Amino acid sequence: MNPELSFHIGPISIAMSIVLTWGIMSLLFLFSWLSTRHLSEEPGPTQTILEGAVTVMMDAIEEVLPGKSEMLLPFIGTLWIFILVANLSGIIPGISAPTGNLSVTAALAFLVFLSVHWYGIKSEGVKRYLLHYMSPSPILLPFHLISEISRTVALAVRLFGNIMSLEMAALLVLLVGGLFVPIPLLMLHIVEAVVQAYIFGMLALIYVSGAIASQQRKKNE
Repeated sequence: MNPELSFHIGPISIAMSIVLTWGIMSLLFLFSWLSTRHLSEEPGPTQTILEGAVTVMMDAIEEVLPGKSEMLLPFIGTLWIFILVANLSGIIPGISAPTGNLSVTAALAFLVFLSVHWYGIKSEGVKRYLLHYMSPSPILLPFHLISEISRTVALAVRLFGNIMSLEMAALLVLLVGGLFVPIPLLMLHIVEAVVQAYIFGMLALIYVSGAIASQQRKKNE
């Protein structure tokens, strides 16, 4: 399925990548609701797997920002899960992963951009957070702003480029090798989907960590 294909609702054009994105969000919401309705102290297989996944994500956050895992888990964990599922959707015949569309990855990167400032302001307040852009000298303010914009653009383009190139490579290999290479190709897609989701989430975590840590250093000074 070409991610650029679209349909129209009156004068509004809706791309298939947007439909897939909302479909994935809806499925994740439904799965979360169904799987957490009957939590118990003696967990079954599903609850055990979910608790293990949450523990792994919290441990990863703790490695970067000790003591902040409960605060950051809802955002960083959601990023990891959504991007992983979106990346893996590309293995379904006839579907292109929505993360292979630049508009989707740009939206994700913009959410990270907003979250960095949200957590930074939440950590120490608006005034103290904004002042760090003029540290150690007000002359550096334009460079700080350029850095914020450039890393957001790089975050969007990186995920988009990796997923798009993965799907293009898979298509070329299938055209050349036919049905003799589906299993290795499938495994490659799964591994790359997991790696790219992990990297995007870790970069977001590092950016948020930088905003919070800069305020903590100023407070200590």
